[in-house]
Amino acid sequence: MPGKFVVKKGTTGKFRFSLLSTNGQIVATSEAYNTKASAMNGVKAVRSLSADATMEDQTTKEWADGADARKAAAAAKTAKKRAVAKKAAAKKA
Repeated sequence: MPGKFVVKKGTTGKFRFSLLSTNGQIVATSEAYNTKASAMNGVKAVRSLSADATMEDQTTKEWADGADARKAAAAAKTAKKRAVAKKAAAKKA
């Protein structure tokens, strides 16, 4: 028997789906959706994305070593955006 998605309506009136393994254990649970249609779209998205999903193991030393570089790149990008915005504001004045 393959795994399956189970859609349920909770006590709050919102919908969630769970992905169950072949032995019936919950593997993943979704966020809460306001409508059943939204929950069904969530199932569709998980199905389409998971087939070719890559694995990113953030517990490795290699990933941790790259975290500093990613933070530095993000900070540089933010600084560049601020500089562009400041230049544009000065031009308007």
